[in-house]
Amino acid sequence: MPRLVTHRVIPRIVSGGTFTPTIEGTAMPAATVHRLKIMLRGIRPPIWRRIEVPSNLTLFELSAVLEAAMGWLGGHLHAYEAGGVTYQLPDDFDSPFGRRTVDERKARLGKVLPNVGAKMTFDYDFGDGWQHDVVVEAIGPAEPNVTYPRCVTGRRACPPEDCGGTWGYGELLEILADPNHDEHVERLEWCGGTFDPDEFDIDATAIAMQHAEAWEPDF
Repeated sequence: MPRLVTHRVIPRIVSGGTFTPTIEGTAMPAATVHRLKIMLRGIRPPIWRRIEVPSNLTLFELSAVLEAAMGWLGGHLHAYEAGGVTYQLPDDFDSPFGRRTVDERKARLGKVLPNVGAKMTFDYDFGDGWQHDVVVEAIGPAEPNVTYPRCVTGRRACPPEDCGGTWGYGELLEILADPNHDEHVERLEWCGGTFDPDEFDIDATAIAMQHAEAWEPDF
């Protein structure tokens, strides 16, 4: 899917003070920060990230941060589910499974997950079906001289985009691990010439998060 950007929203806090910009174009004070743990379902050993983000982010803005934190390129549709409510960008289709649907641009993280221990799921790329468990580990004041969002820690590389979901990723790893496999060279080239599933670069992840851009598809 082409990456069609109609709203360029770069979520960040500079020096623990102001979140700039909001989608309405008005800065908002960031009194608190959510620490979140994001884990990709169905993969062992687990792929996960621990991040800190402004509590006043909308879920629309948060989607770009989550994708950047995990390592996704951000070119696919996504949705959240929390407390039986689906949060997503509105379209012309019915709510999935009869659930109540809320425009994610109007839902803020601090309202959807107000307490430590609160959980939601984040689905990315409905074709490959990547599901993430998102859990609130802590909520606290923004620290002075700290730029948010930030990555605290994490483990293992994100699967390559469009590799076919958890089943396709498992098959890919088997092929890459076997130099004698008929598809080894082809798959390695498809991955850009190298792929280490155990690699995690926290500095690159932090930079990607702070430059993440939320986007709306042209339905």
